[in-house]
Amino acid sequence: MSEKVENMLNLSLEVSGETRERSLSLDTGFDRENQTWEIIVRFFGEGERLREAFPDSPIVFLQAGYLIMEVTREELERLTAMPQVIYVEMPKAMHYQLDNGRRVSCITPLQREGETTPGPGDSFGPDNAMARREGARPDAARENLTGQGVLVAILDSGIDYSHPDFRDEEGNTRIAWLWDQTLTARREEGERPPEGFVYGVEFDGETINRALAAPTLQERNAICPSRDTSGHGTHVAGIAAGNGRASEGRYRGVAYGSRLLVVKLGNVRDQGFPRTTQLMTAVTYCLRKAGQMGMPVAMNISIGNHYGSHAGDSLLETYIDEVCNQWRCNIIIGTGNEGASATHTSGNFRVDNRVELAVGAYETGLNVQLWKRYLDDVEIALETSGGETLGRMSRAGTYRFSWGNTDIYVYFGLPSPYSIYQEIFFDFIPRQTYVEEGVLYFRFSPGRLISGIYDLWLPAGGAQNRQTGFAYPTPETTLTIPSAASRAISVGAYNGRTREYAPFSGRGFTWERYQVKPDLVAPGVDITSCAPGGGYAVRSGTSMASPFVTGSAALLMEWGIVRGNDPYLYGQKMKAYLLGGTKNLTAAGLAGGEALPSEKIGWGALCADAALP
Repeated sequence: MSEKVENMLNLSLEVSGETRERSLSLDTGFDRENQTWEIIVRFFGEGERLREAFPDSPIVFLQAGYLIMEVTREELERLTAMPQVIYVEMPKAMHYQLDNGRRVSCITPLQREGETTPGPGDSFGPDNAMARREGARPDAARENLTGQGVLVAILDSGIDYSHPDFRDEEGNTRIAWLWDQTLTARREEGERPPEGFVYGVEFDGETINRALAAPTLQERNAICPSRDTSGHGTHVAGIAAGNGRASEGRYRGVAYGSRLLVVKLGNVRDQGFPRTTQLMTAVTYCLRKAGQMGMPVAMNISIGNHYGSHAGDSLLETYIDEVCNQWRCNIIIGTGNEGASATHTSGNFRVDNRVELAVGAYETGLNVQLWKRYLDDVEIALETSGGETLGRMSRAGTYRFSWGNTDIYVYFGLPSPYSIYQEIFFDFIPRQTYVEEGVLYFRFSPGRLISGIYDLWLPAGGAQNRQTGFAYPTPETTLTIPSAASRAISVGAYNGRTREYAPFSGRGFTWERYQVKPDLVAPGVDITSCAPGGGYAVRSGTSMASPFVTGSAALLMEWGIVRGNDPYLYGQKMKAYLLGGTKNLTAAGLAGGEALPSEKIGWGALCADAALP
């Protein structure tokens, strides 16, 4: 297949339909009925030429030379032969990253009315991290910030739109637009996807208000049937923008005066985890809506996966980097919850010549990525705990080995136009129900070495059971994708009560390039926020940390853009201000603090008040 096509898609094309169906990853985005693949395409020039060349293929044009389309195998071959097509990827499954947060993040002073100094207990440790910077103005323009005039976009599992915290004092919705990607449009009743998109249903605020006014739950759901069954998106939205009406303000979120854009990620065909393609369309949708409404937008992404080099060079991450330069926006992404897991290991071929992988019982599928420098020559052997060598590989190509009742497919790839690195992808596919249980070794026999560094990743998000993992995991570079995107604001988690780094929080730095990620950390342990049904629940994770930063960005946008203090307070300038206001966790008087920047906490902990100039 063409070298314009990524490794996983190449392997998906090469295996049989039966094998593809048994794989947890090779089947993602494949329509068995129509025998088509959903793909992400980066192209150059006029996109209409592609539409003319493939008139029968559904195409969604994104921004900055990216599109999503569905193609047959033959159409993909024609597509990759076109000179304006730069690179093609298949979608990847993504996983959600599972009440003093405002205070320790120095948000309370910005929300306070009529005060110019922090209240008791609001300082961040002995050095008073919330103190004004020297020369800052102690005026009312810095206070009573609620996010008014700013959009907070939640790209997640949906929202309980009936929750009191997402309604104003008159009971009307604060949601400007809601796009549920998982619903099938009832066109005879006037339902439609958003303009420019081909699936899901878009609801405006007026429709949501009609649903809220319905006398029965059945009638409400008939008008707006969108639901958040997991509660993840509702919880995230409550942290970023809930107004606390259901708790008399006790569990009020950060930008509680903002308006909301909500995208429920997913699709009708596959009711499992959402895919990268759906996230890319959601980002595009929110940017377009913000532009149409003429409002700045702070966008929250609390979802990720482990597929990629973790150097920020996947098409999803390069797309996020491109659109971060468009409109008055900021994209805030959690770094995931893999810091204390056994999903990553690393070493140097010169001294670490064996990696041990334990495969637990009842795994329905499994895959491993090995990333290395292309300039490093190495032979890789797969060995069982009994000393049997299943196979060896050292050159680019496709391999197949047998381990008990499991077929192991290997795609030994080449560098891509976007990456100088080399990926070797292993897909464990059971012949019956479960992958072979036991221990497997990756043994390395190096030849010429320039760098020698290698890393291996398992899927993130609890995609495998607890007994499966590397025997000697490495906690560094466990941040999930797309949080390695350079221009995004990447957020890790810490415990707001103890003011310690949360061990589960995904760590940086990015692979090989050593870019500082996370950018900063925010409270992510035992956070109380909105739950479906009108109440509240306690959750932990970087999913809970990132909306603190998203809401804070909305407050700063209100101060700068809406109030006219700084019309350019977005993008990389927003990131610079937020990082400039961070404080080391040692400010709480703890011993053994981090040398900054740190793989655990980036440039430090969020302190929104100190971020204002």
